[in-house]
Amino acid sequence: MTAEQFSKLVLAQACATEGAHGGHPDFRLHRRVFATLDYPKPGWAMVKLSAEQQEMVTAAEPAVFSPAKGSWGRRGATLLLLAKADMRIAKSAIRMAWANAQP
Repeated sequence: MTAEQFSKLVLAQACATEGAHGGHPDFRLHRRVFATLDYPKPGWAMVKLSAEQQEMVTAAEPAVFSPAKGSWGRRGATLLLLAKADMRIAKSAIRMAWANAQP
């Protein structure tokens, strides 16, 4: 999966908008970040999952997903290696992160 494909999947979610912070693109729902690109470096993305969701995806697809380092990761920030992800896996993670960002 490419960064462009990831962006398109994220922006296909209802009311999702693109912004930026920390020098990389982010995606928000009602001002709440639920995904980013190029974090921790190009070729990676982040989806904000619950702790249970993070545990599930990292166990099911350890080559694709890993918790972010530190407290951010303990709070559900889940890294996604774009080169290892396919559309089905990425779309599922994006939809969970988007749903978690609902007000």
